[in-house]
Amino acid sequence: MKSFRFPGRHGYAVEVSPFFPDRLACASAQYYGIAGCGTLLVLEQRGSDVSLLTCFDWNDGLFDVTWSENNEHILVTGGGDGSLQIWDTANPHGPLQVLKEHTQEVYAVDWSQTRGENLVVSGSWDHTVRVWDPEQSRCVGVFQGHEGVLYSTVWSPHIPACFASTSGDGTLRVWDVKIGSCRLAIPAHKAEILSCDWCKYDQNVVVTGAVDCSLCVWDLRNAHQPVTQMLGHNYAIRRVKFSPFHQTLLASCSYDFTVRLWDYAKSQPLLDTLEHHSEFVCGLDFNLHIPDQVVDCSWDETVKIYTPPCLVSPQPAMP
Repeated sequence: MKSFRFPGRHGYAVEVSPFFPDRLACASAQYYGIAGCGTLLVLEQRGSDVSLLTCFDWNDGLFDVTWSENNEHILVTGGGDGSLQIWDTANPHGPLQVLKEHTQEVYAVDWSQTRGENLVVSGSWDHTVRVWDPEQSRCVGVFQGHEGVLYSTVWSPHIPACFASTSGDGTLRVWDVKIGSCRLAIPAHKAEILSCDWCKYDQNVVVTGAVDCSLCVWDLRNAHQPVTQMLGHNYAIRRVKFSPFHQTLLASCSYDFTVRLWDYAKSQPLLDTLEHHSEFVCGLDFNLHIPDQVVDCSWDETVKIYTPPCLVSPQPAMP
C-alpha cells in the first residue's frame, strides 16, 4: 500500500487522471471542512512512493474534484463558497476560471464522458443542479426538483446528456439535459443518500449509498425495488464507485473508517473490509488504467493507493 500524508488538510474526494495512470487529484479542506481554506493536491505515483506534483489553495473548503476528459492538465473543484474552480496543472498561478451561481456549498462535480460532450455538472446544498459549458464559462442549465441538499451528481458513461443525482431527500433522480427535466425519481432510501454511481457495463444500472448504512443497486427499467440491498457498514456510506474492469464489482467508503468491496451478483456480496484509516473515509476511486487499483482519501490527512486483497490474483505455485 502506498500512502501520502498532507498535514492540516482533510480529504473529501479523490480521482485518478483519465490520461495518466500514475496521476491523481485530491480535494481537501482545513478543519474538517467546517472552517478555513481548501487545497487541491495533484499527486503522482513513482514506484513505491507518492509525491506532490503541484497544489492549489482556495479560500474555502474544496469538497469534490473531477478531471477534464479533453485536456490532461485541467481539473474542476467544487467549493464551500458556492463556486466551481477550473485549474490548470501547467499554470500554478491560481484558477483559470471561477464559476459562481450556486448560493451554497458545491458538494459534487463531474465531467461528462460521452463522445462529443464537454460539460460539467455540479450539485449544491442550495437544492439545485447546474450544468456548465467550461469552454464558454457559463451555466447552460439549472435543474430543480430535489427537496434536500445535493450530495452527488454523476454523468452517465453511456447515455449522452444524462446524469444522476442524489440528495438529502432520499431520492435518486435521473435527468435529461436536452429536455431540461427529471426523467425518473426513485425513493431509493428512507435516509439521506450521499453518493451514487453508474455501472460501466450496463446503462440501466445505478448504485446508491446512504446514511442508513446500506447500498442499493437499481435497474432503471424496473425501479419499484432494488435489484439488491447490501449491508455491512456501521455508519453512513460516503461514496460508492463501480469498477471499470468488472461488471458487478463496486467499492464503498464510510464514516465507519472502512472501505468495502462488493460483488452484487453474489449471494454473499461483501468481499473485503479494509481498515487502514483512523477517520472518516470520504473519497474513493478506481484507477482506469491499472486493473483493480483503488485510491481513497480520509479525514486522517492521508491518501492511500492499493489493490484490495480480494482482487489480488493468486501467484502460481512453485514447481
